Amino acid sequence: MKKLILLAIIGLGIVSCTTQNTTHTMDLPKEWKHTTNIYEVNVRQYTQEGTFKAFEKEMPRLKKMGVRTLWFMPVTPIAQQNKKGSLGSPYAASDYTSVNPEFGTLNDFKHMVNEAHRLGFKVIIDWVANHTGWDHIWTKTHPEFYLKDADGKFHIASGMDDIIELDYKNKEMRLAMIDAMKFWVKETGIDGFRCDLASWVEVDFWEQARPEVEKVKPLFWLGEFDELESPEYGKVFDASYSWKWMHKSADYYKKNEPLQELKDLLVQYSNIGDSSMRAWFTSNHDENSWNGTEYEKYGAITKPMAVFSATWNGVPLLYSGQELPNMKRLEFFEKDVIKWTNTYQMTEFYKTLLDLKSSNPALRGGDANVSTYLLNTTANDKILAYIRKNGKDEVLVVLNMSKEPVNFTIEDQNLSGAFRNVFDRTKRDFDSGKDFAFKVSDYTVFEK
Repeated sequence: MKKLILLAIIGLGIVSCTTQNTTHTMDLPKEWKHTTNIYEVNVRQYTQEGTFKAFEKEMPRLKKMGVRTLWFMPVTPIAQQNKKGSLGSPYAASDYTSVNPEFGTLNDFKHMVNEAHRLGFKVIIDWVANHTGWDHIWTKTHPEFYLKDADGKFHIASGMDDIIELDYKNKEMRLAMIDAMKFWVKETGIDGFRCDLASWVEVDFWEQARPEVEKVKPLFWLGEFDELESPEYGKVFDASYSWKWMHKSADYYKKNEPLQELKDLLVQYSNIGDSSMRAWFTSNHDENSWNGTEYEKYGAITKPMAVFSATWNGVPLLYSGQELPNMKRLEFFEKDVIKWTNTYQMTEFYKTLLDLKSSNPALRGGDANVSTYLLNTTANDKILAYIRKNGKDEVLVVLNMSKEPVNFTIEDQNLSGAFRNVFDRTKRDFDSGKDFAFKVSDYTVFEK
C-alpha cells in the first residue's frame, strides 16, 4: 500500500507538474491537440460503397458523438503485384500522390476534407514511409530509392511479402518523400499525419521532414511507436502509441497478472513527461483484424478500459464501429463491411467521455499544468482509481479491473469535496464518505 502511494506522488503528481519545457516550437498554433480525440476511419469497410462520398454522410453523426479528429487509413492506390487477397493492403502503396480509385477521386477527397473542416473536424491521413508495394511508380522511375538484397532484388519488408523497403540513406528519396507529404497538405488542406511504423524509419528523417512539411502549415503528428521503447522519436512527434500498455493490459485480463504491474507501467509512461502525448485505445485496424475485437481481448473490463483510454493523460483513439459496438473481426484484404445498425448502443457512452475530454481542463493531454494521481483504495489489486487536477478543475475516475464485484473505500487525501457524476448527473460529497460497491464491469467518472 505504501509503495503505491509513493509511486503516485513521485511518478505521477510531481513529474506532471515539473516537466521541463520542451514543447515543439511549432505547437502554439495547435492548441486543439490538448483536447482532441482521434477516430480511425476504415473507408473500405465503413460503407457498402466504400467511398469518400459515402463516408461523408456519416460525419454529422460522428460530430454529434463528440469526435474531433478523423484519421483516414491510407488513401493512396494499392499495388497489384504480389498483393494479398483480392483487394490488397492499403499499406502497400503504388503511388504517394494519387488516390485509391476504390475510394473515389482526388476531388472527392478534397470535398470530404472541406466538409469535415466545415463541421469542425481536424483531418489526418495515414502515411506509410517505410515501404511501398512492389509496383510502386518509384520502382520504375527511381529503383535506386529502394533497399536491395545481395542478388540485386528489392528487399522485402520483415514478415510482409507484399511490400518492399525504401533506402533512407538516399537523400533524393527523402526529398521526394517530403515533397509527397507536402502535396497532401497543399492540395487537400489536411491537418496532420499518422505515421505508420514510424520507428522503422530513421528518426533523422522525421527530424528533417517535420519542419520542412510544416512550412506549409502547422500539423499534428501521430507516430506508430512506443516512446518507452523508442524515446528519441518522442522529440519529433506530438503523440505516440502505447503498445506496451495495450499488450500488458490484455495479458493482465487473460492471464490474471497483478494489477500493480499495470499501475507501475502507467508511472513509467508518466515519467516521460508532457512534451509528447500517448494515444490510448482498445482497438484499431491491426488489433481488430489480427488479435480480435476489444471484447475478445478485454471481456468484462472492456468498458472500464474504454473509460481509461478517454480520461488518462494523452489522446483517446477510437476505431470504426466501436460505437455500435462492433463484435466481429474485419477482413483486412477483402471487402467486409461493418454491420451497422440504427441503435449505435455505445454512442452516448462515448459522447459523454469525448465531450468531457474536450471540455474539462483537468483532462488536457500533454499539459504540464495537469497533475495525475493514482489513488489508494482498500482493493488496490482490483480497482484502478485516479484523479486528474488542473487548478480548480478535477476529474475522478474509478474502474473495476477485476472479474468480480468489489466493495471498497478510497483512502487518499487527494480526493475531497463535492463532485458530479458525468454519466447519471448525481452529486456526491466525498468528505462524507468514500465507499463504493461495484459490480463486474463497473466504472464511474466524476468532475468537480
